[in-house]
Amino acid sequence: MQVKDSIAVITGGASGLGESCVRSLSALGAKVAILDVVAERGEKLAAELGSNVIFVHADVTSDESGRAAVEKAAAAFGKINVAINCAGVADPGKILSKKGPMSLAFFNRVVQINLVGTLNIIRLAVEQMVKNAPNDEGEKGVIINTASVAAFDGQIGQAAYSASKAGVAGMTLPIARECADYAIRVMAIAPGLFDTPMMAGLPESVRVQLAQTIPFPKRLGRPAEYAALVRHIIENPMLNGECIRLDGSLRMTAR
Repeated sequence: MQVKDSIAVITGGASGLGESCVRSLSALGAKVAILDVVAERGEKLAAELGSNVIFVHADVTSDESGRAAVEKAAAAFGKINVAINCAGVADPGKILSKKGPMSLAFFNRVVQINLVGTLNIIRLAVEQMVKNAPNDEGEKGVIINTASVAAFDGQIGQAAYSASKAGVAGMTLPIARECADYAIRVMAIAPGLFDTPMMAGLPESVRVQLAQTIPFPKRLGRPAEYAALVRHIIENPMLNGECIRLDGSLRMTAR
């Protein structure tokens, strides 16, 4: 599927990896709907990028909000053939801390946003994509989800985050197998340490230390590098049912 003239919905599109995808795909000729809960940032980005980019408020954990957002995007641009799930949180929390055992509310919130929110948009996007006419390769749509290297080697304090991202990685193949019947590809990317707003709040000394744990290149990943892989996945019809690590060969230690 060509990026040019495609219609994409991107959750978490107002910042970080999602914003980079919005900028990249729109620059390549796609029409993009930014789905996010942060209206001010999303509206500002849409205004900056022009008429082929719109902002739609969306809470990915809500059936009603998610459906309304996807349907609004489809109505605005006529269809949806690319969905990219970048919305997520990385809140740390130990199973047992000085305050006592981890609260179920904390665990549920992380899983609801990262895992359930991803599934929510997948199912709503598929509902729209099956209506599309197939392209020359027979494709009707492409879905790209964001897992994490924490799905495979999560650190202490990442039980909730790792569980949610392992769920994203784990559901990629069964959903891809089901969606093959609809001519829709489903992929996931597991980024390592990337220079996103989640990292921005850390002291510079910590950021430098984290970068040194990456074998090569010894730096934090750039959101544009995530967006570059997204573009390749969209354009390569043989990529399906796989979770690709994008991490400079990083394998995280326990702490």
